[in-house]
Amino acid sequence: MAGLGRRLGMGILGGLLAGIAVQAAAAEARFAQAPTWQDEFEYTGRPDPAKWGYDTGGHGWGNHELQTYTRSEDNAFVRDGLLHVVAKRQSRKGNAYTSARLVSKGRGDFLYGRIEVRARIPAGLGTWPAIWMLPSGNAYGGWPKSGEIDIMEHVGFDQDVVHVSVHTEAYNHVLRTQKTATQRVPGASSDFHVYRVDWTPGAILGFIDGEQMYEFRNEGAGPAAWPFDQPFHLLLNVAVGGDWGGMQGIDPAAFPATMEVDYVRVYPLLQP
Repeated sequence: MAGLGRRLGMGILGGLLAGIAVQAAAAEARFAQAPTWQDEFEYTGRPDPAKWGYDTGGHGWGNHELQTYTRSEDNAFVRDGLLHVVAKRQSRKGNAYTSARLVSKGRGDFLYGRIEVRARIPAGLGTWPAIWMLPSGNAYGGWPKSGEIDIMEHVGFDQDVVHVSVHTEAYNHVLRTQKTATQRVPGASSDFHVYRVDWTPGAILGFIDGEQMYEFRNEGAGPAAWPFDQPFHLLLNVAVGGDWGGMQGIDPAAFPATMEVDYVRVYPLLQP
């Protein structure tokens, strides 16, 4: 029993030391001064096909959402230096709404870095805009095993409250263990704000307008808690309704509802 106690003690000590090392590495993280992947939207027409593809369809997307995602320029276009992602009252494939879900998969896949998006998000009951990331290869299996990073989520029934989250096998909303932080952002739908995550091997930190408001640390417990050691890609979308977005109903008068994006910038991690 004494030997077991020593082994347990050493295991606890090792875990503590590993945790301290992870936190120190995160604190020392540095990022490049200039982005290596970006879209400033200084053009007109469809989103740049070298940077953006589309997820399409109208099957509810696992959340009973009410939109059909399309490739139409009605739902995603660039004008006056801004990307517009537009959810509209428009019947398509059995749904009463259309929208767009832009993805950088295969065009912009990233392992660690500072991801920064300046955006103005729509208001209105039933709107659910998101700026987020999914794994490009699902190294540990389907959702939530391979993870999800939510840089910004907003639901119209809770105006100006912005959510930053991660989902993993161990931490997700199905288990009610999801790791989320919220912050009130006055003028989220009238002004542009900068939404950002700093992602390193040791932590994912969330920022709004340069102020940190979220922290998720690598516990060193393996991929069930930390699947964030594989490339992820970006998603920009406006959903309609759904289990969360439609929790308090949908106001048809809120549509068209537009998320405007001024820029997307990805700065690579520089090893300390």
